[in-house]
Amino acid sequence: MIELVATPIGNLEDLSPRARAAFEAADVVACEDTRRTGRLLSLSGIKTRMVAYHEHNERQMAATLVRWAAEGQRVAVATDGGTPGVSDPGFTLVRAAARAGVAVSMVPGPVAFVMAAVLSGLPVHGITFRGFAPKKGGPRRRFIEVDAASPHTLVFYESPYRVGKLIEDAIAVLGDRPAAFARELTKLHEEVVRGRLSELAAVLEGRGGQLVGECCLVIAGAEVPADWFEAET
Repeated sequence: MIELVATPIGNLEDLSPRARAAFEAADVVACEDTRRTGRLLSLSGIKTRMVAYHEHNERQMAATLVRWAAEGQRVAVATDGGTPGVSDPGFTLVRAAARAGVAVSMVPGPVAFVMAAVLSGLPVHGITFRGFAPKKGGPRRRFIEVDAASPHTLVFYESPYRVGKLIEDAIAVLGDRPAAFARELTKLHEEVVRGRLSELAAVLEGRGGQLVGECCLVIAGAEVPADWFEAET
């Protein structure tokens, strides 16, 4: 059995009882950073063996984890925070397990893009999660263009060092749409800033062009009116 176990994205109290039980019952915990996950497990008094499972060894370790599970071991999978498989290792493992006929389950929990979308104040009846955009300008703009006509709210992950560039390119491609950026979700300095993309850019400029903490950028779909935050619903 392989279990993907969601872990806190900031507030350690978000580790669920089911997640603790999954880690305790596992024969091995596969995680991105054994030091980070080790601290989380230690706080719960859990001493399960850990192995590294990250983007650089994902394909090789997926085969190993599937083999261990096929041999009868319980394998718990965790990332540095959030839900495995969502812009983090996990997809390759689930696919490999499915092909091998190995049972896979999940202990659900925190996922940053859902929280950011809900707190943005934008429509959430349809969401397109885009993950991380390319680092370079040209590919990044083409990445954004794919959803230019989509009616769905768009959600991106971005580092604090490049979120300003992402906003600039979004304005160039999509126009000055209603949007929000969320950072430090579930943490002490959690923040959600709402307004048009140009207003978010101005906030960033006022802070020296950079934020602290991982960011989610949420952008309105093509059919949302420009005065979304000002108009009465």
